[in-house]
Amino acid sequence: MKKIIILFSGSLLVLLSACTKVIDIDLNSKDPRIVIEGNITDVPGRYAVNITQTVNFSETNSFPAVSGAVVTVADDAGNTESLVEVYPGNYQGTVIQGVPGRTYYLTVVANGKTYTSQSKMPLTVQYDSLLLVPNTAFGPAYYIIPLFTDPAGLGNRYRCIETINTTQVKELFLFEDQLTDGLMNGQPILNFSDSLLTGDSVSVELQCIDKPTYLYFFSLLQTVSGQSGAPANPVSNISNDALGYFSAHTSQRKYVIIP
Repeated sequence: MKKIIILFSGSLLVLLSACTKVIDIDLNSKDPRIVIEGNITDVPGRYAVNITQTVNFSETNSFPAVSGAVVTVADDAGNTESLVEVYPGNYQGTVIQGVPGRTYYLTVVANGKTYTSQSKMPLTVQYDSLLLVPNTAFGPAYYIIPLFTDPAGLGNRYRCIETINTTQVKELFLFEDQLTDGLMNGQPILNFSDSLLTGDSVSVELQCIDKPTYLYFFSLLQTVSGQSGAPANPVSNISNDALGYFSAHTSQRKYVIIP
């Protein structure tokens, strides 16, 4: 029988309850900085790179799109694709498809500067199902646990994205295998911002992510939750002082209806 370990530590509660939509910007910076957010997965179809630019702290919090950039994605198999700007700041591609175990390279030329990044797509970890655990203490009526067995050997990292009906939940959920190496995941998704009601359709996407991507989102969580001390930008895996991240990851999704 497979073992399931459920962790409800205080540090976990903090880790799983920060908002993904906030990127803390260096308040002392007067020069605008580019923000690059790119994802490529093993799911067939379009993938996108979004490019915006920061504004001064005293200005509106809406980051303007960066148009006219030259965006290229390549892989370690010799394939290269130039992405097409579908709408301002959004660059999409369809030729290169994500393959677990392969490394991907991003190059962006914008505003006279060149930015590069690379990300290795981890191997797929089988995603079994979603487990509903009754919760009578607080919040929703259930905890939701994504069930997957971590492969033996440290170094696996995961990100989960929860959607309730058609609305993506703001919280960011990260897992790593330091305490659960080789075991079935028992860490729940602790959603404090959206109540789960009978009849709700809930989906949870499981992403297998590499270490640089994990460090970016983990540092974002620390910044948002105030654990990082002085305000600091998340640790980007993109060169030339860019903000943001480039992630090549696997993607699987499971669904459940709240009884």
